[in-house]
Amino acid sequence: MEALVMTNGTTGAVMARPGLDLEALYTRFIDFIQVRQRSLETYKKALKQFFNYLGARGITEPTRLDIIAYNEQMKAEGKKPTTARLYLTAVKLFFQWLDQEGIYKNVTAKIKGAKIEAGFKKDYLTTAQAKALLQSFTRDTLEQKRDYAIIRLSITTGLRTVEIARANVEDLRAVGDEMALYIQGKGKDEKADFVKIPAKVYEAIRDYLAARGAYDMKAPLFAGIGNRNAGGRLSTRCISGIEKGALVGAGLNSSRLTAHSLRHTAATLNLLNGGTLEETKQLLRHSNINTTLIYAHALERANNKSEARIEAALGI
Repeated sequence: MEALVMTNGTTGAVMARPGLDLEALYTRFIDFIQVRQRSLETYKKALKQFFNYLGARGITEPTRLDIIAYNEQMKAEGKKPTTARLYLTAVKLFFQWLDQEGIYKNVTAKIKGAKIEAGFKKDYLTTAQAKALLQSFTRDTLEQKRDYAIIRLSITTGLRTVEIARANVEDLRAVGDEMALYIQGKGKDEKADFVKIPAKVYEAIRDYLAARGAYDMKAPLFAGIGNRNAGGRLSTRCISGIEKGALVGAGLNSSRLTAHSLRHTAATLNLLNGGTLEETKQLLRHSNINTTLIYAHALERANNKSEARIEAALGI
């Protein structure tokens, strides 16, 4: 396992106690939290940064004030509130575990992370923009057919890029009289959820698969093209790039419009066209309806005509 390196180049420990094996302690903690690989890498990065912070200041027995100062330092460095909050969470989990194991007192209790405003950091597409995006495609080549199918699927079902990346051809199955795509959702181990596939989305997927030619049912639903990854599974980064590229190609070039904007668009269009809050929650597979409520609140404000009424009342 890689050692946690202080800024002075030596292997350091949060607790400078005789006989304490930091590598063994760190390994025990990682085994304890039992998170997915992606989260694991984030925790490793967060804790390495924290240890470096302590080492640079010669802190061997951190106190509550040291943790607060570290939190303030992250803000001063301009870390995004979401990142700073996540990094602090990793530190807090580490100290909670140390306390639980009787190794060191939890000095992070009741320390609050960066405040994150309720709302979304990315915009959604208007109905006209969504139509323009779909109409911007020329579906002549295999790549164009694939990318169009991905965009149409995303904007209609609100799938996350990771859910698209995990999908296999065999996951397209019938549910009653409709087609559906079974998915492995965020934080899930099995493909137990599904989204319905409307006729035009299914047509786009079938058009792409027909152009792709022979394939195994267990093969990725959307595969790589070209020498480097021909037939291989697309990464989430690749799918994000495809969707961002399509947005730019349609003249929708904004830092606030990304692949995740298509998920926001699906939710917003559903609510605008008669979908209920509960239906939208099911569509996006939110575990908490409060997350879905953010969409509803945003639309309520968008439909609020207060400013126009006040201007009309002034009459000049």
